Amino acid sequence: MIFLPTQVIADQIIIFRHALAPGVGDPEGFELKNCQTQRNLSEQGRQQAIEMGNKLRQMGVKEAEVFSSEWCRCLETAELLGFGSPQKLQALNSFFHPINRGLKDQFLQDWQAHIVEYKTDKPRIYITHQVNISGLLDTFMSSGEGLIVGVNVTGDIEVISILQ
Repeated sequence: MIFLPTQVIADQIIIFRHALAPGVGDPEGFELKNCQTQRNLSEQGRQQAIEMGNKLRQMGVKEAEVFSSEWCRCLETAELLGFGSPQKLQALNSFFHPINRGLKDQFLQDWQAHIVEYKTDKPRIYITHQVNISGLLDTFMSSGEGLIVGVNVTGDIEVISILQ
């Protein structure tokens, strides 16, 4: 059953896969600090990111703390949501690329700790990659799809609803 919420409460945790960036992985010669060497958002992806932000505002999100992978497609998605500049969070970086493959367990552990331990009175939005979401939540997300998650009493992260 898919539950599409009509509002987001202040302390919700929202996870999005970056908006549409056609292709798989990154080209040979990829450099994290050079967007021209990466797979980036298409025009459709940019529009999708703007619409993601608009949907959140329709659900009552007026401001949020936004955290992003350092990949350009994630940072651009995060910026286009319209909630201010994102904070880079290394734990959200893709471990699909060989440069980070050995860091999978560390990234997932660090991201889970951030979700559980970071305190704020604003919604938190995390923009990351499909492999990270699958690794943390065993859930496949298409580009631009999101989840609202919560932390239960035992400290486990649970999916509350799906944002489409």
